[in-house]
Amino acid sequence: MAASTLSTMDSSPAETFTASRWTRGNFLFPTKIVVSPQRVSRVKSRLFGSNEESIGISNVASVHISTGVFWSEIMIESTGGTDPITSHGHRKADAQRIRDLIETYQAQIRA
Repeated sequence: MAASTLSTMDSSPAETFTASRWTRGNFLFPTKIVVSPQRVSRVKSRLFGSNEESIGISNVASVHISTGVFWSEIMIESTGGTDPITSHGHRKADAQRIRDLIETYQAQIRA
């Protein structure tokens, strides 16, 4: 039964959430959060290349969402004690969807 759960999880496509260009630091190269069944990644593009941070789904300890009038900031902490993944300028619905996806993938791993 666990093998079928894992194969179902592996076939799920990754979802990408892009921060608004109207927020600080996101005008030219908006930050992207990519959530897949294996990991959560923060991708920040640059003029030449990009910077990517990722945490394995099983290593996510908590997800904090701080909402403002228009935008939300999301912080994803790991169990390993490394720096959390933070990103600002996401829509509230996107931040909640990121949290829900992470919780769903973690529940599938535990099942």
